[in-house]
Amino acid sequence: MKDFKGKTAFVTGGAEGIGYFIGQMLAKQGMNVMLSDIDTKMLNSAVKTLQAEGLKVQGVPLDVTLKEEWIAAAQKTVEAFGKVHMLVGNAGVGPNGAHHTIGENNWRWVLDVNVMGLVFGGEVFIPLLKAHGEGGYILNVASMAGIQGVSYAGAYCASKAAAVSISESWRSELQKDGIVVSVLCPAFVKSRIYDSMRNRQARYGGPVSFDDLVKEKPKRAFNKELVVTGIDTDIVANRVLEGLKEEEFYIFTHPHFREMIEKLNAELISAMEKAEASPALESVPRKGVIIY
Repeated sequence: MKDFKGKTAFVTGGAEGIGYFIGQMLAKQGMNVMLSDIDTKMLNSAVKTLQAEGLKVQGVPLDVTLKEEWIAAAQKTVEAFGKVHMLVGNAGVGPNGAHHTIGENNWRWVLDVNVMGLVFGGEVFIPLLKAHGEGGYILNVASMAGIQGVSYAGAYCASKAAAVSISESWRSELQKDGIVVSVLCPAFVKSRIYDSMRNRQARYGGPVSFDDLVKEKPKRAFNKELVVTGIDTDIVANRVLEGLKEEEFYIFTHPHFREMIEKLNAELISAMEKAEASPALESVPRKGVIIY
């Protein structure tokens, strides 16, 4: 995306963390920005702060798991700014735990927020991005955990792998409409995702504070340490700006994860070589339709 000025972006999970700083960065580029978040108190504070900086920012409450709230938020965005050119799917939650302890409610919560939040956002906003014929941009926030799964974070990793896959699908599907798709895959960034259960909706079990979780199991304090010692969130926003300008698909923020990527690629190539040499697959054609 080369020209930001005067265009409009809608950002989920925009009250703090990555969403807030991406919203601030986009507004500084001259965009109109509609921040959304389930935490209305934090959202109102964020909007006031950015407006005090002279930025064109408004806010709208949004539970990304409810399609009707998406529809209402889109209507308010159009009423406030007219056309919409960018959708930033940033809202995310990340409870941790062994596969046998995380529980069905948390699985449904994570998938509804991290995956269906993107799905509903696409259903509601992609038609708006197409409508004006000026092209657009979608930035979905995944994670390095969506590239390579890690222990004790199965639900989170699965949801972020889905975010990557959805982005890959939309990338080719929306190209003809002039809509560019990127997926942000950060590692540890200073945020409060370790405490995301504070906003867990009642239908998934209700809110729980991180401090209470640590009292129950002191080892959980390590989850916070990993996050708060991560890179500064404004660095991520600046990296996103680079990626948007160059229309990068994968936007990475932690270069030292290159070793992990190279190892993963080597494993994939090795597995394919074994398939090619497999006697069981001797009759399987070596050429065919490839869809990507």
